[in-house]
Amino acid sequence: MRSPLVQHEIKRAGVWIAMAVAVALVVLLAQPIMLILGALVLTTMMDGGTRLLGRVLPIGRGWRLAIVLLSALLFMGYTFYLTGASLAAQAQAMRTIVEAQVTRIGGWMQQLGVTTTPDDFKSLATQAFSSIGRVTAAVSTMMGAVTSGVMMLVLAIFIAVDPRLYERGVAWMLPMNSRVSFYNVADKMGWTLRRLMFGRLIGMAVEGVGTWLLLLAGGVPMAGLLGILTGLFAFLPNIGSIISGVLIVLVGFSAGVDAGLYAFGVYLVVQIVDGYLIVPMVAKRATDLAPALVLAAQIIFGALFGILGLFLADPIIAMIKVYLEERSKAINDSDDAKAIVVAK
Repeated sequence: MRSPLVQHEIKRAGVWIAMAVAVALVVLLAQPIMLILGALVLTTMMDGGTRLLGRVLPIGRGWRLAIVLLSALLFMGYTFYLTGASLAAQAQAMRTIVEAQVTRIGGWMQQLGVTTTPDDFKSLATQAFSSIGRVTAAVSTMMGAVTSGVMMLVLAIFIAVDPRLYERGVAWMLPMNSRVSFYNVADKMGWTLRRLMFGRLIGMAVEGVGTWLLLLAGGVPMAGLLGILTGLFAFLPNIGSIISGVLIVLVGFSAGVDAGLYAFGVYLVVQIVDGYLIVPMVAKRATDLAPALVLAAQIIFGALFGILGLFLADPIIAMIKVYLEERSKAINDSDDAKAIVVAK
C-alpha cells in the first residue's frame, strides 16, 4: 500500500467506482430528482408572483408570498366549486363522445380500403395516448400522484420563503473561485425560468379562456371543460396543443359538421394568437428554444421519467441552455484576459 504505483492505481480505480455509483444513484433516484426539479419550477412561479406583487405592494416578502399562495388556492377552489359537478358529468360524456368518434373514424377508414377495424383503431389510439408519458412506479397510482404533488408544493414553499439561503448552501460546497460564477448562473437561470413560466401562464390563460368563450359562442358542447383542458394542456408546448386540438375537433364534429369546422377554426385562431403573439412577446425572448429541440426533449424525458419528465422537459432544457451560454461567456472572457496579458 505504500507503493506510489499502487496508490496511483487505487485513486484511478476509486474515480471509476465513484462514477459507476453516481450513475446508479441517478438511475435509482430519478423520480426524487424530478420531484425536486418540479419543486424548483414551482418555486420560480411563486418567486415571480412575489416579485411582481412587490412592485405595487411594499410589504415583507413573506406576506407577499402568502398572498400569492392564498390567491392561487382561492382561485382553484372557487373554480372547482362552481364547475365541479358539471365538469364531472361533462368529462364522462366527453369520454363517450371521443370513443364514438374514434370508432366512426375507424369505420370510415375501413370503407376507404384500409384493412383495419374500428376496434383496432380505437385500441391503437388508446395505446398511443397511454404511451405519451408513462408514469413511473412512484406515481403510478392516483395516491402516488397526489402525494408527489403535495411534496413538490411543500418543498417549493420552503425554498420560496428564502431562496438565497439555499443558493448560499450550494455555493458553500463549491470552490471559492467558482462561487461568483455560480451566483451569476443561478441568477440568470432564475430570470429565464420566471420569464418562461410567466409566458406559460399567460398562454394557458389566453388559450383556456379564449377556447371557452369562442366555443360557447358557437354552440359547441362542453365548452367549459374543453377550455379548462386546453388551458392545462397549454403547459406542454407542442404535444399539449395537439392533444387539446384532437379533443376539440372530435367533440365539435359530434354536434355536426358545421360545429366541427367551427371548432377547428377556433383551435387554429387560439393557437395562432398564442404562437405568434404570446410566445414571441414573453417566453421566446427569455429562452428562444427551437420547437424541434423542445419536442425532442419532451419525447426523451417522457420516455425516461414519465409524466413529470414530460412536464419539465422545456424548463430543464432552458436551464441547460443558460448554463452552457454562461460557461461559454466565462471561457471567452478568460481567453480574452489571457490574450491581453500575453500582448502586454
